[in-house]
Amino acid sequence: MMESYIAVLTKGICQSEENGSFFSKDFDSRKAYLAGSIKDIVSQFGMETVILHTALMLKKRIVVYHPKIEAVQEFTRTLPALVWHRQDWTILHSYMHLHAEELEGLQMCTGYIAGFVELEVSNRPDLYDVFVNLADSEITIAPLAKETMTMGKLHKEIGQLIVQSAEDPEKSESQVIQDIALKTKEIFTNLAPFSEVSGDGGKIILSVEALKQKRFPPATENFLYHLAAAEQMLKI
Repeated sequence: MMESYIAVLTKGICQSEENGSFFSKDFDSRKAYLAGSIKDIVSQFGMETVILHTALMLKKRIVVYHPKIEAVQEFTRTLPALVWHRQDWTILHSYMHLHAEELEGLQMCTGYIAGFVELEVSNRPDLYDVFVNLADSEITIAPLAKETMTMGKLHKEIGQLIVQSAEDPEKSESQVIQDIALKTKEIFTNLAPFSEVSGDGGKIILSVEALKQKRFPPATENFLYHLAAAEQMLKI
């Protein structure tokens, strides 16, 4: 067993007379990432899907509730696809309990997607910036997160793009994800003119002064600033 594991780990292949051949390249992780349905999320939440997109872009804490664990897991595993450029599914904690030892580990994370089947979690605003009640199709922004999650014209554009793409019957799930990813890339492109290369290791840093001089609408400026913070583009 250990030999087979090491062979897959180092060579991507394992062969045996009893079980035949296993090739890791036949199991592309990106296919697993596409297993969920963005279209289903948009069908349920419509324009409010942009709240989830914004929360993920800003690396906020998202808590998802539904009494059935299957519904929680299917929904949560799909959410990271809204920020495809990161391809980070390590933020998923799809089945959590309101136990002190579990919550202690969760609260050490900067941003996450956590799933619960206990409705009592709705009374724990210390655990989330955005609360998703799947059973009632409701999304709530926690009071302390409302300032950074202020929505404006840019968010309306993103929301409309997500809805239009997801509701297009001719588009596949992967095409919807690609459309959202292209819009995300456009947002980062908009940040480029206000960024500069730091002398400290060549890191890209946002010039807050240059951003303010552009005089974006307050909600847009606020979002771009906190996006830069989430991407560690701010000078400490």
